[in-house]
Amino acid sequence: MKKSKIFWSYLILALVIYAVGQALISLNIIDMYYKNMLITMCINIMLAVSLHVVIGVTGQFSIGHAGFLAIGAYVSAIFTMKLGMPFIVAILVGAIVATLAGLIVGIPTLRLKGDYLAIATLGFAEIIRITFLNIDYVGGAAGMQVTQLSNWTYAFFAALITIIVISNFTKSRHGRACIAIREDEIAADAMGINTTYYKVTAFALGAFFAGVAGGIFSHNVFIIQPSAFGFLKSFDILIFVVLGGLGSLSGAIISAVLLTLVSTYLGNFPETRMIIYSLVLILVMLYRPTGLLGTKEITDLFKSKKKGGIDHDQ
Repeated sequence: MKKSKIFWSYLILALVIYAVGQALISLNIIDMYYKNMLITMCINIMLAVSLHVVIGVTGQFSIGHAGFLAIGAYVSAIFTMKLGMPFIVAILVGAIVATLAGLIVGIPTLRLKGDYLAIATLGFAEIIRITFLNIDYVGGAAGMQVTQLSNWTYAFFAALITIIVISNFTKSRHGRACIAIREDEIAADAMGINTTYYKVTAFALGAFFAGVAGGIFSHNVFIIQPSAFGFLKSFDILIFVVLGGLGSLSGAIISAVLLTLVSTYLGNFPETRMIIYSLVLILVMLYRPTGLLGTKEITDLFKSKKKGGIDHDQ
């Protein structure tokens, strides 16, 4: 009952945030620049949370998330621009294709560990990028023009659904099995947990929501090019998860929001943007090497404060 109340409280808060944002956009208080920032923030949250389930929950070091983003972006763009399908259908198809790619890549590569897995996933992302680079049907290196169909509503609810699904997955029996694999894969295997199955499941789930993010992304930028999905994009997504704290869902969300804000406002200083951005990351990692929240969630911080207050009174 208590968990149900907490869920509905967060859901109501999320809906209030959406309503305020929509009202500000409708009244033109938020212009196109800041509207685009909000949509980008939602996309980054989806990417951070979807990679969190792979790295933070299951403990698999993947740096090829940009590949799934690219698949979702291009497939959804093909379905809207070439085949005339509805936007929602295009996003779902792009996400499903990204999931299939996650299964194809995950089944053979997730037997690897550590640096070997990272190199394999990075290689996959580069293969995807080069493939789209050489397909004239999607514009090749010049890119593919896409009609802007993404808006605050699509982006917000896509991010909200991503958070709810990943959160429930983490708290489920399957999520606990993934956490056991992260903590000690040998012990988890000895306890009868099918480690390969759960690693592939987490990988496919992360790929699905990265594909959804790709669909929102491609229909928000007017033109998509293979250069937007290079290995640096994968590292950007990785930074969201590491900076927020490995194993912390809320940390990944907060990190995605903060870094989107920092990156957006530093856009006014193109000459020093990357220097300042890098310094911010270095300072955070120096003073918070475990990330902003470590392995804790925001609710854990509130609980610890409450307990501290009770002890003090006693």
